[in-house]
Amino acid sequence: MEKNRLEAFSDGVLAIIITIMVLELKVPHGVELAALKPVLPVLLSYVLSFIYVGIYWNNHHHLFQSTQRVSGRILWANLHLLFWLSLFPFVTGWVGENHLAATPTAVYGVVLLMAAIAYYVLQRAIIAQQGRESLLARHWRGLEREALAPALSGRSSAGICPALDCQWSVCARRSPVAGSRPPHRAHAGEATGNAKCRMKRSPRISPRT
Repeated sequence: MEKNRLEAFSDGVLAIIITIMVLELKVPHGVELAALKPVLPVLLSYVLSFIYVGIYWNNHHHLFQSTQRVSGRILWANLHLLFWLSLFPFVTGWVGENHLAATPTAVYGVVLLMAAIAYYVLQRAIIAQQGRESLLARHWRGLEREALAPALSGRSSAGICPALDCQWSVCARRSPVAGSRPPHRAHAGEATGNAKCRMKRSPRISPRT
């Protein structure tokens, strides 16, 4: 089935989540800056949760840019993610109203953890539906290689690289920040890396004397 309805529904839910969180902010009755002090914990928890929701929305967008079609398993995995994200307004308000007390903060952390697990489950469901040679699957295999690349890089990388696939040498020299590129954009760098590998493998021709 097409992915348009899933994306539209997810965008709507995330927009409602942000709206509910901002409605939890109480307007102070005073006109001085000191009037903001009682609502400062709620405001700070809102800012933190807004950043988290923004990150999930951004990653969700890029995730489905690399997805062609969706299945029932992907729909339920996406609903699973939205369920935990929909708890953000509740735990955000609880933490803010109780000034970072231990129990509300611990529950807030559990919700963040479950949302991360749900996002991982959604990724695996997409890879299972799209196949191991899909753009997303190849992107995550590249990230796994980059996670291992620091162990192979360093001063000894020049001696190790000839014995390994050239893609490993490209990963070893790539900044860790580059690994966060969206999968539908990462494939543009693969062609450049392969071209560099071919150039490095070409034999040198010494000038004739």
